[in-house]
Amino acid sequence: MYKLEFITTLLVALMLAMSSGCAKKTDGDAETKTVIIKTGVKPLADGHVAVIETENYGELVIELYPNLAPQMVERFKKLVHEGFYDGTTFHRIDAVSGLIQGGDPLSKDNDTQNDGDGDSPYGNVPAEFSDVPFERGSVGAARREASPEFAGGPGLTDEQARDTANCQFFITMRREPDYDEDYTLFGRIIVGLGNAEIIMGAPVEPETETPAEKIIIKRITLQEHAKYPSTTQ
Repeated sequence: MYKLEFITTLLVALMLAMSSGCAKKTDGDAETKTVIIKTGVKPLADGHVAVIETENYGELVIELYPNLAPQMVERFKKLVHEGFYDGTTFHRIDAVSGLIQGGDPLSKDNDTQNDGDGDSPYGNVPAEFSDVPFERGSVGAARREASPEFAGGPGLTDEQARDTANCQFFITMRREPDYDEDYTLFGRIIVGLGNAEIIMGAPVEPETETPAEKIIIKRITLQEHAKYPSTTQ
């Protein structure tokens, strides 16, 4: 899901295809999908929640589902423990798909052109898809998109791209069936969904998905789940 819209040249489009982002599935995607889908599994909450503290938009509390996506939850919690996300931003607001995206270490600088391209120091996390639908408040793992070979560089097939989740994450603000069974769902907002809605409505730069003003994540911490209600607010 490391994609920007409104690309006007082939060169820029190919470069951005190697960045992480959420994109709509196509018929071709459906035809080539070979990834294993975990079915019939009800999400079971981890004993800890991730509390995102923003500078100007309050808190978002994420319930985590290790039974759906154990490797992605482990990676996310590891990065939270290390303070990896502190000072990053929600660098993408996609009003068309109804999502906000964050977690890129490159978003800490003032160069918005590289936002969406960053990873953690660790290797990618393979696909952990399930049939749990992406609803309002679902939290998914951003990943790279399939891309052709360009200028001698390697491309990515659809199957390869599905195994490129790393550190970035997104929150869907409405039902999004195009992401079902094609992105790793690993959590859900249980407190602060109204704050996420406000972020969703923040102004963006003309003809981009880049917020006009930085939406900074001050820190993410892990807290005991028992301190927070289990129903979405």
